[in-house]
Amino acid sequence: MKIVVHIDEAAQWQEALSEALPTATVVTSEAPADERKEADYLAIWKAPAHLIQEQTQLKGIINLGAGVDYLLKTPGLPRDVPIVKLRDAGMGELMADYALYGVMHFYRSMDHYAEQQPSAHWQPHAVPEKSQWPVGVLGLGAIGRFVASALQQAGFPVLGWSRSPKQISGVHCFHGDDGLNELLSQTQSLVTILPDTAATKHILNAERLAQLPKGASVINPGRGSLIDEQALLNALGHGDQQGHLRGALLDVFSEEPLPGNNPLWQHPRVIITPHMAAPTPLNDAIDQVIAYLHAFETGEQLATVNPDAGY
Repeated sequence: MKIVVHIDEAAQWQEALSEALPTATVVTSEAPADERKEADYLAIWKAPAHLIQEQTQLKGIINLGAGVDYLLKTPGLPRDVPIVKLRDAGMGELMADYALYGVMHFYRSMDHYAEQQPSAHWQPHAVPEKSQWPVGVLGLGAIGRFVASALQQAGFPVLGWSRSPKQISGVHCFHGDDGLNELLSQTQSLVTILPDTAATKHILNAERLAQLPKGASVINPGRGSLIDEQALLNALGHGDQQGHLRGALLDVFSEEPLPGNNPLWQHPRVIITPHMAAPTPLNDAIDQVIAYLHAFETGEQLATVNPDAGY
């Protein structure tokens, strides 16, 4: 069995997979072309197209992350090779930490205190009951379910949304367009963890952002394509003029790295983080990759990516 790895930490992956699978040949994408070819499996994250195109006997592709949008847009991606992706693999807990921080930032008025500090203004703000601060979670896949449950366990009423019906203990789940409209109208802090697909592009446009209650906040650690950035800027207001929305915590953007001239950088009610909400924990991810490889080799049924659906 030959495995070719492409990811920033490829040497660590090569070492770990070689140790776990001593009979396998594991090489990185930096190896000479003749050593990369005729791979049985690719374990990759944002790999160059040539690495995929040069393969002739692939049995499977393992996407080393939860998002497959980059992979599915790769020219020459074979349609007959099954694709699996990391599902949670330790990312759920990290994503939940990020989402909970975002919710708490607005719930406990940390944005207001940051505004007060430059003028040495001492003014405490009342803390509302958590029961009066419903949190919406868009996307109820493996990571979204983890995030929704963590927020619910922290004491917030949680509303979840997905395209098809889902059930999560303690979470009020909605689905479909009508369900999305209902969720938005009730949400104080909105967390977006949807995949990047044609159906989710700008799912938060001007019309939908306006459906959120006045003073609501948006937290996006999911995909940059989910939000119409200009519509978000308009909803936040300009300069000292407060808009419909209170603020936003954004980890992902339509263009990354976010260009220095993008007005989101300078907006006083936006917090920007550099796509760091949920880096893949190496040990958990490797365990999942090894399980995938064993399943491929033994013919076990796997939940594979549907290229037409985009996830």
